[in-house]
Amino acid sequence: MKAGARPAGAAGLQRPARSGTAIIVFAKAPVAGQVKTRLAPALGAEGAAALAGRMLAHALAAACAAGARTVELCTAPDGARHTAFDALRATHRALHHTAQGPGDLGERMARALGRALATHERALLLGTDAPALDAGHLARAEAALCAGYDAVLVPALDGGYVLVGLADAAALPTLFTGIAWSTAEVMPATRRRAQAAGLRVAELAPVADIDVPADLVHLPAGWLEDPPLGALNGGRM
Repeated sequence: MKAGARPAGAAGLQRPARSGTAIIVFAKAPVAGQVKTRLAPALGAEGAAALAGRMLAHALAAACAAGARTVELCTAPDGARHTAFDALRATHRALHHTAQGPGDLGERMARALGRALATHERALLLGTDAPALDAGHLARAEAALCAGYDAVLVPALDGGYVLVGLADAAALPTLFTGIAWSTAEVMPATRRRAQAAGLRVAELAPVADIDVPADLVHLPAGWLEDPPLGALNGGRM
């Protein structure tokens, strides 16, 4: 082989260029008795699942309206089939549907973000529990990463966060391991981790998420009065 010659097939081993933004919507199948169970005392199991389906559709619509290169619906449990997922795939034809896989919440989020950042310059990940989160929030989060921030967060009023975005997969171990998920310590611990690692983090204004009956006051007007996505209510696995 001549000096400086490239081995045969080396071009095919090159990693694809990263471009654009991926938005990942993390969601559970809206099955009665398995989702939003803390809302059941106020709404009943079926009502809580129906609200979960409505919030899922809202979050995905916001993601699709944000103009990102890729929108991914990343769901649990793995292999779940549900009428809600079928309806959303039919409505949003370009939607990528993936499974969250095993592990705690941090492991699953890190895996989804790492996968997206392998082919995108930026990745945003959001849950479905914050109806106040809209396409404008997603656009502002993307703009923060474009402006040079390493990460962007939208805090939740209860001490967690409803959106996280990254511009580099190198931040994944720092932000997603050793966190007490689903507690009021999530956001403070994440801030401390980011500061210790020297990450530049943009924080947008906090919003409410809907976890317990007291949070229902933060729902958009009419959401409890109208039948919440009747076509998705009572979905099956």
